[in-house]
This record gives sequence, C-alpha cells and structure tokens, in this order.
Amino acid sequence: MHRLLGAGVVAALLVFIPTAQRADAEVLVQVERSSQTMEVSVDGMQRYTWRISTARRGYITPPGTYHPQSMAVRWFSRRYYNSPMPHAIFFHGGYAIHGTYEISELGGPASHGCVRLDPDNAATLFELVTQEGMHATTIVVH
Repeated sequence: MHRLLGAGVVAALLVFIPTAQRADAEVLVQVERSSQTMEVSVDGMQRYTWRISTARRGYITPPGTYHPQSMAVRWFSRRYYNSPMPHAIFFHGGYAIHGTYEISELGGPASHGCVRLDPDNAATLFELVTQEGMHATTIVVH
C-alpha cells in the first residue's frame, strides 16, 4: 500500500513541476530606435526580430527600462484623432507598443512616440506578454 501511495505522489510532482517552470519565463523586449527594430527574447533566447516605427521628428520615444503598466486588445488614442492602437502594451504613461495599419512606414520613424508594429506581430507580442505576465516582461528602449 505504501508503494502505491509513494508512486502517486511522485507522479503528481512530475506533472506539477513543468507548469511551475513555465510561469517563470522572462520576456525581454529591446527597442532599437537607431535601426527601427525590435528584438524579443524569452529566457535569454532570441525569438523574434521585427521592423518597427518609433517617434518621428519633433516627438520622442523615451529611452529607458520599463515594465508593462497595462494592456488592451483594442484601444483608440484619445490624443491623436482616435487612431486605432490594436494590442496595446502601455509601458510609460501614454506610450505603448501597439499594432499599426501604416505598415509601409515600418522600418522608419513615423509615430508620435509609441512603438508601432505590424498588427500580426503586435498580436504575437501581446499573447506572449499575456502568457508570461507583465511582471516577467522588461521593455528596454535604446
């Protein structure tokens, strides 16, 4: 009887441990303003490199290290003509990483300060941050 109980406890632990490890994944989002690219790493392994658009002349995408403050699947800018900001990840006040429908502008400065992504890439990043958690995500703007 003891052997059966012991085996059941071990089996339960084997199932539980991988789930606990998955929640510990660290997401690093590096925004490179000079090259207008974003690199996304998970647990130190680079997973994505995407073209982006940051602030155009007269505006700024603030450099620094941040963590997501809030997220919204659908958001519209109250400040800039009710512009759509799909899959928005807010990281510094009103500054966010979000999708854009001005895909032809990606790879060059074009925004009022936000970090714009292809909508599919914004959805991918949003899902990753949702899965791993805002607390496990760091955004570095270079």
